[in-house]
Amino acid sequence: MGQVLRKRITLRGFIIYQDFGPLYPAFAKAMTAWLAAGNMQYREDVVEGLERAPEAFIGLLRGENFGKVVVRVGPPATKAPNP
Repeated sequence: MGQVLRKRITLRGFIIYQDFGPLYPAFAKAMTAWLAAGNMQYREDVVEGLERAPEAFIGLLRGENFGKVVVRVGPPATKAPNP
């Protein structure tokens, strides 16, 4: 706290849902369109099988992954047919 006082730093906390919650519907609509158009890209590090979850977690702590780490415990989801 001494550095904060000496350098006159301003600290401000925020709570995402409380401070920015009203903006979420517009964000979700825009992000969905951007993803569909290919304007936004994301990366996932997918690990196959629950037995490899500890290995994936250790890699996460060591910074060996990129993006989001996902442990797939079953076959990839397929879209259900429309009734």
